[in-house]
Amino acid sequence: MPEILAENLSGKDVMGSDGKELGSLYNITMDLSSGALNHLVIEPADSLHTTDFEYSEEGHLLVPVEQVTAVKDHMIVDR
Repeated sequence: MPEILAENLSGKDVMGSDGKELGSLYNITMDLSSGALNHLVIEPADSLHTTDFEYSEEGHLLVPVEQVTAVKDHMIVDR
């Protein structure tokens, strides 16, 4: 995947590979010791009713970055 600046990802809509809207990107977590990205932190869409992903204590979806398959107009994650 080509390099993408984090400032270009903030607020980007996130969709599942099944075409369902998950929400918008709120933040990204990383391992401070290795610098590896861990999770997309997503503000869930109002229309989202069920998901296989974990939720944070604050109610955000936590999607492993390995699930990202494309970043264009939307971020697409494998479901």
